[in-house]
Amino acid sequence: MSNYRDIQSATRVEKFRIWFAWASGNIIMLIIANATRSIDVVSTITQALTVVVFLALTVAAFRMTNALNRKAAAARREVLGDDA
Repeated sequence: MSNYRDIQSATRVEKFRIWFAWASGNIIMLIIANATRSIDVVSTITQALTVVVFLALTVAAFRMTNALNRKAAAARREVLGDDA
């Protein structure tokens, strides 16, 4: 049985990685959208893709964060003996 502090630390690190990847992905898409700003058709397509990528990354980040929260809560219950 692992220590709850270890699980909590690992969860915190993973959450940081998830949200760093989310920010990096969105920044990359904004850079691409800005680079294609002067080309009419490509600009429209990249703007649409930017919105889609933002939504996909946001949904994925929240789902992964929630899964980590559930895992940490289960570990907490196991370590502390809570049944709630």
